[in-house]
Amino acid sequence: MDIIHKVTVKQILTETSKGRLVTRYQEQAAQLAKECDQLRFEMKKIERAKKYPSEKLRQHFDKELEDRAEKIKLLDFQLDQLDLLPLGSELKEKEVQGISRVQVGDNWNDEIQRTIIIEDGIIKEIR
Repeated sequence: MDIIHKVTVKQILTETSKGRLVTRYQEQAAQLAKECDQLRFEMKKIERAKKYPSEKLRQHFDKELEDRAEKIKLLDFQLDQLDLLPLGSELKEKEVQGISRVQVGDNWNDEIQRTIIIEDGIIKEIR
């Protein structure tokens, strides 16, 4: 019988992967900052039109701005933590779905617990 289960993908931290992660985090933070600027612009535009109640409008936009500010703080924290991590550390990158064949007598824990280790985009190990 084939079953679908989650497979954890971990990345070994190297100079190359660290650089890519720093770039990705910085790009995400810049994108969120642009979204904040766009939200502020849209809020002023709608306030000038006076089509919607300004208090509810402000609450909605403030919540959206606050959510993005929290995400930026999280990205900054991740950048700080990335600087502290030594090379060779394993970082959980994502989870994907995989198919395993199971039969009567198989050890359930061994079959379901799968991890793929990647180093610089190349699979190094499957656990």
